[in-house]
Amino acid sequence: MGRQVTAGGGGVYDLGYHVVWCPKYRRPVLVGPVRDRLEELLRAKCAEHDWPIVALEIEPDHVHLFVKAHPKHPPSYIANQLKGFTSHELRGEFGHLRSRLPTLWSRSYFMATVGAVSAEAVRRYIDTQNERPWRRGVTR
Repeated sequence: MGRQVTAGGGGVYDLGYHVVWCPKYRRPVLVGPVRDRLEELLRAKCAEHDWPIVALEIEPDHVHLFVKAHPKHPPSYIANQLKGFTSHELRGEFGHLRSRLPTLWSRSYFMATVGAVSAEAVRRYIDTQNERPWRRGVTR
């Protein structure tokens, strides 16, 4: 997949997040119809916010999601929207989730930015700005 940047609102961005979260007590409840419904709900919520899903993997005891987002949506907002919405819907539809768990999701989540360029490459680029051929004759 090539790099796809989005332009809008005076800026150009390409923000991707890897999000991982687990059911309370890491119980393996994300199987069968619960898993299928969770996938539908995640896709619907991401579409509602215009967050393209690059990859989604639902394991029995955790969820991995790679999603692109607009800079106006902080990572914590993304995680909270997805976890809150899916918990409410799944616990309403599947009674065994209410009886086995006090809440569906644990409080925590893992979030990492996913970039097309490494931190080292950015540092090198910034450090060598004045060494560029078109910059050699320019004085500041």
